[in-house]
Amino acid sequence: MTRIGLYPGTFDPLTYGHLDIMTRASHICDILVIGVAENSGKSPIFSLNERLEIIQEQMGLAQKKQKTNKEIIVKSFTGLLTDFAQTVEANFIIRGLRAVSDFEYEFQMASANRRLRGNLETIFLTASENQHFVASSLVKEIAKFGGDISSFVPPEVEARIKLYFSNT
Repeated sequence: MTRIGLYPGTFDPLTYGHLDIMTRASHICDILVIGVAENSGKSPIFSLNERLEIIQEQMGLAQKKQKTNKEIIVKSFTGLLTDFAQTVEANFIIRGLRAVSDFEYEFQMASANRRLRGNLETIFLTASENQHFVASSLVKEIAKFGGDISSFVPPEVEARIKLYFSNT
């Protein structure tokens, strides 16, 4: 049986924390699907297509660095996560936990997802020690005021963020 893991998120912007979870998740499944949520309600700074492009670029670089050819698929979705999981035939959802405060919300979502699709498991991966406090909203706030975000995001992402805020 092929184990398909689904790591969903808005990824706006993609951070080193996201990349850490993606890389580690790829080791526990045969195929990793990175589901990029449209989620216009969060007022993303990057379009859906830009976020897809950024993730594909960064995962390609990560795989090259690690010398691995693990199958990683990057797809967008709207609507219920459980419907998307069924579409991509995911066996489990992967969620990253940064702090204890994340657990309550993620546990609630995992329970709801399980009720909607009983055979869909959720696996929690804790953030790496040096990334446990990094949130996309924090990165955007720092960047908006000209702060140094180089320790939070890859250089290519940093350049795109700086360009975005220089035009606003």
